[in-house]
Amino acid sequence: MVSVRVAEFPRDHESVSALLASYLRATETEKAEHGLVAAEAPLPERYGREIADPATALAGRRILIASLDGEDCGVVVVGRSADTAEISRFWTSPDARGRGVGTALLEQALSHAGRPVRLSVWPWRESAIGLYRRYGFQTVPSWDPRPELICLELSGAGAERRG
Repeated sequence: MVSVRVAEFPRDHESVSALLASYLRATETEKAEHGLVAAEAPLPERYGREIADPATALAGRRILIASLDGEDCGVVVVGRSADTAEISRFWTSPDARGRGVGTALLEQALSHAGRPVRLSVWPWRESAIGLYRRYGFQTVPSWDPRPELICLELSGAGAERRG
């Protein structure tokens, strides 16, 4: 069974740090595979800060942790600016995928995010893009200068799953 909770520090430091490290390292590996970064490039410094001290690096944002059968296996970060919410660091451990973890995280993130909600995703993350589209996210002009990144936005009041 999947459960989602708001991270509390220092209690959840180890889980959040480990999940973020997995997400960030996988992302950098994928970017190298697609020729966007050097294969041997170290993690950017700001990523190291997120891993070492997520409570400080992500202060002011809501961090959600998903657990499957009592094991922490997913994370998402939700931030808010004056006019939009933003979802980032959305990650499900590979061995937990296909078991409802991502859906549970996204539903919880959207239930407290307000609208509009925006996020960005790499084009090779097809299953994540499919999930976002089922919830009504639409492609919008990019706000991010990184090449290939797809920017998506959900406007309106609902977070209803479609299809």
